[in-house]
Amino acid sequence: MAVTSEATTVWEGSLSEGSGTVALDTSRVGTFNIDWKARSEGSDSTTTPEELIAAAHASCFSMALSHALTQNGTPPERLQTTASVTFQPGVGISGSHLNLNATVPGLSEEDFQRIAAEAKAGCPVSAALAGIDITLEATLA
Repeated sequence: MAVTSEATTVWEGSLSEGSGTVALDTSRVGTFNIDWKARSEGSDSTTTPEELIAAAHASCFSMALSHALTQNGTPPERLQTTASVTFQPGVGISGSHLNLNATVPGLSEEDFQRIAAEAKAGCPVSAALAGIDITLEATLA
């Protein structure tokens, strides 16, 4: 069964002086402010499309890795993934860097790195981001 997720943006005004909101329609967990200044200069109070992509990438990768580790017979105790999505005005989104800290009992470093790399490649969000550079830094605790 396919699942469709929805979000709605309402934007008012020009790119540089306008602003808007993005609402997570499917889950209804929030509505977030967006504007060009936050996107091009950064902000700690307004989200960006890149932050939302980062959230999607970090969560998708963590789920894919959890599944792969469990299938390997070494379910994780804890996975903490931060995705850093880079945006440069005039150029666009250039990359997503996944930084993983994991606690996985009974798993060798070599197997951990292999399974993490496979999960990065197999994650559906990674596939959707195939046009950008995706890197992984994985640390096994």
